[in-house]
Amino acid sequence: MVVLNKIYTKSGDKGTTALGNGTRVEKHSARVNAYGTVDETNATVGLAKLHAEGLMADQLAMIQNDLFDLGADLCRPDMAKDADAEYPPLRVIDAQVSRLESEIDKMNGNLTPLRSFILPGGSALAAHLHLCRTVSRRAERLTTELATVENINPAVVQYLNRLSDWFFVASRAANSNGADDVLWVPGANR
Repeated sequence: MVVLNKIYTKSGDKGTTALGNGTRVEKHSARVNAYGTVDETNATVGLAKLHAEGLMADQLAMIQNDLFDLGADLCRPDMAKDADAEYPPLRVIDAQVSRLESEIDKMNGNLTPLRSFILPGGSALAAHLHLCRTVSRRAERLTTELATVENINPAVVQYLNRLSDWFFVASRAANSNGADDVLWVPGANR
């Protein structure tokens, strides 16, 4: 259980932060950059959710919870030591990735086929979902960079990769199933 009685601790005043296992690292470390950008993604999802209703709002709420799971996973290094941990670390699992894939397939089944690249925009919800997509892509890039130097849960990278696809397809769904997508016209302003 998380208890946050005191918000500031001053323990990070010298530029370090504690990971989930208590290890202190620089606040600009690859691991902190990765899970910090996951947190940024979550904030953009909160903005998108302001414009969503029904199933889309419910799905975005689930994604927000998943992103906290994912951040918890990333802030806890040393997966090999999970069995020795005082309490089992929270790890992203394949079922979370599979759920995104299923939701993508259902949304994509209603979309008109693409004949052009899409510009971020259309409805307010679609524009926010495009922002979610680009921030989640950055989180994915930083996480895959981290994976080149440290061991991380492979399901984290898979989830982030599917998540950006989810946001893309959801943005099209939010634009009247693609009918109101803003299409790129190459060289239109030359």
